[in-house]
Amino acid sequence: MALDLASGQVDAGNDVMVVSLAPPPDGPLADAFRARGVDVQRVAKRPGFDVTLPLRLTALFRRRRVGVVHTHNRQPLIYGAPAGKLAGAKVVHTRHGPGRGTRREQWLRRGASTMVDAYVSVSPELAALTRELGDCADGKIKVIENGIDLATFGGAAVERDAARAELGIPADAWVVGSVGRFAREKDYPLLVRAAAPLLGPGARLVLVGDGGEAGAIRAEIDARGVAPFTALPGVRHDVPRWLAAMDVFALSSRMEGLPLCALEAMAAGLPVVATAVGGLPGLIEDGVNGLLVPSGDEQALGRALAALRGDSARARALAERGREQVRRRYGRDAMVRRYLDLYVSVGARA
Repeated sequence: MALDLASGQVDAGNDVMVVSLAPPPDGPLADAFRARGVDVQRVAKRPGFDVTLPLRLTALFRRRRVGVVHTHNRQPLIYGAPAGKLAGAKVVHTRHGPGRGTRREQWLRRGASTMVDAYVSVSPELAALTRELGDCADGKIKVIENGIDLATFGGAAVERDAARAELGIPADAWVVGSVGRFAREKDYPLLVRAAAPLLGPGARLVLVGDGGEAGAIRAEIDARGVAPFTALPGVRHDVPRWLAAMDVFALSSRMEGLPLCALEAMAAGLPVVATAVGGLPGLIEDGVNGLLVPSGDEQALGRALAALRGDSARARALAERGREQVRRRYGRDAMVRRYLDLYVSVGARA
């Protein structure tokens, strides 16, 4: 989302810099930012709570005459908001997920939120949670839904064939898949259990990503005896290619904001089966442009997947309505305009 937002701001004629708080080396996204005309800088966080980081960020912001500091998620908020204020910039924060963090992080986050000029949640549900937790003054809370670069997601047949060939999946197999971090809140072991009865030589499960729950996911795959029919290609940054390999996209999350992966899957023309958490019920109308199931309900998720496997016409209809909704409401350009308007509304200098 940050990459799409920054590149859209560059296209609108703005000078945009992205700042990494991670130690070297650069990750793959650094080159993607540079390719879109975004300057990439690093101000690495030191181990533990780094009291020097806000001052080092302030020096960079002053040197570059930054007018808006836009932070994403907890750690950049905690360090970037005070730095932005010290540098005389306006500060906008975007909260992408419902994670609450530790009690210490909650205290630091609330303190940093007093320094922001606008606090954006990516769905109305997430804004309501922000109010409930008292994370920010109510008058500063805004909702700007995520948007994606629609031109990126076409589902070309050549990508489908190549991705399937790389994973050893037959061209005519039915494939259910997901893309995301292997984190507890994504509950991928539940997806494995729900999909397992459907898997076999003609049906496969593809989980693209990695993370701390990788061991638990592999253990569930082994316990269900579906390792020959499951692919774990690891972290990939060519997401459209892997979406093109799928027939159904599934989200088994326990909590979400407004997940980009769901928007991307819908834009790619996939029917989406998802748990009814976070902003997903605002995106998906059950039975109209996708299917919703209760969080944690293995049987309901399995039935929904089986229903789409057994009714390709229904799957295509859901996918087409989902794609039309995303193209109408969740494009990158609309998101960029909303953020640029927000910067102006809080008095950002040109």
